[in-house]
Amino acid sequence: MQLAGPLQAWGASARFARRTTEQAPTKSGVIGLLAAALGRGRTADLTDLAALRFGVRVDQRGIPVRDYQVAHHFETGKAMPVSERFYLADAVFVAAVEGEEDLINRLHQALRSPVFLPYLGRRSCPPSRPVELGVHHDRSLDECLAAEPWRASPWRQGRVREPEVQLEVIVQANGDDGPVDTLRDQPLSFDPRHRRYALRGIRHDHVVVPNPAARPLPAEHDPTAVLRGQ
Repeated sequence: MQLAGPLQAWGASARFARRTTEQAPTKSGVIGLLAAALGRGRTADLTDLAALRFGVRVDQRGIPVRDYQVAHHFETGKAMPVSERFYLADAVFVAAVEGEEDLINRLHQALRSPVFLPYLGRRSCPPSRPVELGVHHDRSLDECLAAEPWRASPWRQGRVREPEVQLEVIVQANGDDGPVDTLRDQPLSFDPRHRRYALRGIRHDHVVVPNPAARPLPAEHDPTAVLRGQ
């Protein structure tokens, strides 16, 4: 999946009037996107989707931005507390899920023709590119994240001269991965009356992918030539 848009917001610990965002998409956010594409309601069973292994690659780090929002009760007109909300601007990620073949195929079709429109963490964050990138039954999740072309914006690719770039990947840890970090983004229920999330083990790593816009310096480059009028 390609997750790119003007704004994204992936909260794992956002509560009440302060809505923060993680620096990369969360499993709960992406599973919510997939559930919406399938047409599932918020109270639907998530067992099959929650069992999917999840990973994400950071192709273009977003710029953190902060916004303030105000609201009033429709009937009384009483002002609600000021809401502080954080977003990632101009970010691009590649996300992948791994699981049973039939479910993956159904999710692929749902992304191509979603029941509910996808959004990037919050309804105010629509994607700016197609989300669906394809299915690879012959590769593992880790292999897919390593093989997918660099999806950063053309202006970002053009600023990097090197022929290859190193990108961070955050993948759901296996039982034999040793010490890992944890994040409370394993969805148990999206029921608005009682949303529930569990801790999930995550592993940070890096992959190296080609830069299609690489512009190597000339072999005999002389940085002082311009000063001599040459």
